[in-house]
Amino acid sequence: MARKQAKTADSLPLVALDLGSDSVRAMAARRIAPDLFQILGVEERPQKMGNVCVEQGIITQSSNAGYVIAEVLKLLANRIGEDELPTAFISVGGQSMQIVAVHSRRDQARKKEISQELLDEMERECKEKIESRNPDVAVLGLVPSFFSLDGVEQDEVPTNEQRAALVEAHYIAFYGRKTMDVMMQKAFSQAGRSIECAFVRPETLLSAFATCDGNHVLMNGCAVLDFGAQTTSLTVYKGGQYLLNKVVPKGGYHITRMLEQQGLSFTTAEVLKRQYGCASPDLVEKNVRLRVPASPEIGGEMIITSRELAEAIELKLKEILAPLLEELKKVESRITTLYITGGGSMMAGMEDYIQSLTGVRVQYGAHNLLLHRDTEEKYLSPEYTSLVGTLLLGQDYRDSHKNQLVRKPGFFDRVKESTLDMFIDQN
Repeated sequence: MARKQAKTADSLPLVALDLGSDSVRAMAARRIAPDLFQILGVEERPQKMGNVCVEQGIITQSSNAGYVIAEVLKLLANRIGEDELPTAFISVGGQSMQIVAVHSRRDQARKKEISQELLDEMERECKEKIESRNPDVAVLGLVPSFFSLDGVEQDEVPTNEQRAALVEAHYIAFYGRKTMDVMMQKAFSQAGRSIECAFVRPETLLSAFATCDGNHVLMNGCAVLDFGAQTTSLTVYKGGQYLLNKVVPKGGYHITRMLEQQGLSFTTAEVLKRQYGCASPDLVEKNVRLRVPASPEIGGEMIITSRELAEAIELKLKEILAPLLEELKKVESRITTLYITGGGSMMAGMEDYIQSLTGVRVQYGAHNLLLHRDTEEKYLSPEYTSLVGTLLLGQDYRDSHKNQLVRKPGFFDRVKESTLDMFIDQN
């Protein structure tokens, strides 16, 4: 019987996966020009109450998450006409993620070419430095800060066309609790899929913004407020350095829960927030009366004005943003632009409201220039920026790791994980 020829990752579409607290999304695309993609398809699986597997950006139930990952990638493969999608690029975040600078140095004695193998080895050394100092943490991503060849700082990542005797690599490491990485690896193993490469969410977002707006924004200094379902994060970047990354465990979901406590069902509260919500009563254009059903426990109907709705939302927004804006105040003189993004950022008036609180120029982070002009308008929404940024970094990864064979978790990998699950309490 003839053996099936092993596939290389280059022969497959680029696939980005986003493990959100409200849903798991996957996007498949093909590159049609440098930094330009055509979306082939998108699939999404909302998390169901009572069967949640991702909370605050962290996988809490690897078996459930593995099932959802397998299901979403299978649906996506069917949608785009592929037999299967065995690998995916993924962006990671989470409440416990922190940053630290780390570097590696190689004295090659004589000038040699800068191979990808050398750079990968130095990156692994940086990862091991951090993890060996603290066995309870795992490095979730290493972002290049700068490289130096024979004492000369480089503007770009070195290539094999360059030669040097002394090579220095400086990174910013994003790290978090080791369980974050362990659960993510277990979930993919149980899904029968593999992670082609993982990137940290701040890097996927900033890469998309820099490609669309120009690298001068990063060099001059910028911040990103990323509004998720269960977390909101602030990242500040300037001149090749991440100055801070702070995450608070509250987001759009908590605004909906606050509205629910006013006597609404969760579904009604979510619809009100999305369709009629505004970040501040001062930004409500027309104060309309809204007649909505009360929760089943109360029964009947309730009347709420759009201004009253905005007042309640602003109270919760202030609570969520307070610790982040306190951190931003310390570095605001070093930035020129504040990007807002994420599903929660689409509430009416958010751009003006954040600018009124910070005094910094605020704008939505865009990724439209990375997508073909015939792309459906809904995919230009901030909800999809992280996925498109992941495609962008995935493209760069494949360019530097050509002809790499696709590896799916083997039978014994899955048996080992299943056996471990018998003894480990994941709650």
